[in-house]
Amino acid sequence: MREIVLDTETTGLDPASGDRIVEIGCIELVNHVATGRVFHRYVNPERDIPEAVFAIHGLSREFLSSHPVFAGVVDELLAFIADSPLVIHNAAFDLGFVNAEFKRLARSPLPMDRAIDTVALARRKFPGTQASLDALCARFKIDTSDRALHGALKDARLLAQVYLELIGGRQPGLELAASAQTAAAVGPNHQRPPRPHAPTPEEEAAHAAFVDRLVEPLWRR
Repeated sequence: MREIVLDTETTGLDPASGDRIVEIGCIELVNHVATGRVFHRYVNPERDIPEAVFAIHGLSREFLSSHPVFAGVVDELLAFIADSPLVIHNAAFDLGFVNAEFKRLARSPLPMDRAIDTVALARRKFPGTQASLDALCARFKIDTSDRALHGALKDARLLAQVYLELIGGRQPGLELAASAQTAAAVGPNHQRPPRPHAPTPEEEAAHAAFVDRLVEPLWRR
């Protein structure tokens, strides 16, 4: 089963008001395990970066101007995600930005039902508690020490770990696979050394005393 963990960084909160994507990060999972394949691109938003937003992700207009616009990465992005389900934290936000970019290019939008929203998963599993990525990382003791600034690929890696915890905390079948590997290593003809089972003198004496109290015990026939 292939899934894609996806995260974006943007110039703001509202694509309808002209905010754009500045970074996209994707992690490939197969059977809920990261394969090492990633998609990561910085994107020139063709507009300014507000200071408050720059303080969050640290991506300046000067830095981003040397990278391709969204039209230059869209085909690579679509090829990478293919038709796989998309694991996204607050899917409406990220898909809203991705689909706004697609609309500018007259591309078909990604349907919302492709998304596995980890915010919704967290709220179902832990009702009444915070469901931010930082809060979930703290709950599951996931290291965020290098997250002084947000980053799409960095956050996608964290989200992949959070997602695994939300759906059960371990790869399905991991324990069975480990047991099978151990059995294979030991081999079918492996025998343990025999255990000593002879009674001690004290046990023999106790048994003899017990038999003495019985009428015609079988042990003496």
